[in-house]
Amino acid sequence: MAALNIKALLKNIVAYKASDLHLVSRSEPQIRIDGKLVALDMDKLSGKDIEEMCYTLITDKQKKDLEENKELDFAIMFPDIGRFRANYYYTMNGDVAAAFRIIPIEIPSLDDLKAPEIFKDITKREKGLILVTGPTGSGKSTTLAAMLNEINLTEHKHIITIEDPVEFVHENKRSLFSHRNVGEDTKSFAKGLKFSLREDPDVILVGEMRDRETISTAITAAETGHLVFATLHTNSAVQTVNRIVDSFDGPEQVQVRNMLATSLYAVISQSLLPKTGGGRVAIHEILINNSAISNLIRENKIHQIYSQMQLNQSKTGMLTQTQAMMKFLRTNSISKDDAIRYSTQPQELINNIGI
Repeated sequence: MAALNIKALLKNIVAYKASDLHLVSRSEPQIRIDGKLVALDMDKLSGKDIEEMCYTLITDKQKKDLEENKELDFAIMFPDIGRFRANYYYTMNGDVAAAFRIIPIEIPSLDDLKAPEIFKDITKREKGLILVTGPTGSGKSTTLAAMLNEINLTEHKHIITIEDPVEFVHENKRSLFSHRNVGEDTKSFAKGLKFSLREDPDVILVGEMRDRETISTAITAAETGHLVFATLHTNSAVQTVNRIVDSFDGPEQVQVRNMLATSLYAVISQSLLPKTGGGRVAIHEILINNSAISNLIRENKIHQIYSQMQLNQSKTGMLTQTQAMMKFLRTNSISKDDAIRYSTQPQELINNIGI
């Protein structure tokens, strides 16, 4: 019965076109629709209810991992419902809680996402570091899946993905995919990335650059002739560069800046805003590395990158978040209040709106 209950709850994500399901004790099950949590018309759950339901989906080894580490990440597929990324964790009083996010089985194309045309140009690169950044739930994984799908449709490449857990599972079309789960197929992002260099990859996806070793190896891989995609939880291009450099100690930062100046190709900072009339719309800030940006990184003038991004954009393909938001504001696709709320440069945006 418990297994049927959890499946019934997961079916609600699909039925309501939601993105997430949350199970937390002393609350009704809640789903996220267009970025907002909505409680389902059901009884409140106890920690025991959640444990009984959620334990039906995992192995004894996973149960042990959860009880030892107090967290568990995994992905699960139900042929009649869909694929989900799941996280189990403990809350106060030792209650098990869970969060499920739906992963589309059909890989979206860049055209499906109405992504900027420059995204297709980015996927044609032979080498370099491409970062897709943004807060949790901003659609980073979907954008990356669509970019890898573009390569899969057009290029004969070996693509290795290292994720925790693997989210989108690509069918081999022109390209060959090797999907690896951290914890099951490799011990860590850093190890998986290090040994991937011996596995003849053309393209490497690193689910998240969590630590200094992973960041360093990703930069090295990009420097040595691989196209490397990765994510960071940063909100802007400038913040992304700073986060990478600040991950290293003072004496190492000069070397990292030099390596990053050479290997970085693009930073796409993404946020999802409520769309007028329902749904959500993706706002992209786009940094493309060129000689001017490269020099600013190398010379530790990272604070000047933003103003450089605003120059000769018809040639560089760069775009600031403010400019992207203004495009959607002109078509009334987003509200002024939401734009200001989500903006990384609110005063600049207010000045542009003319409030």
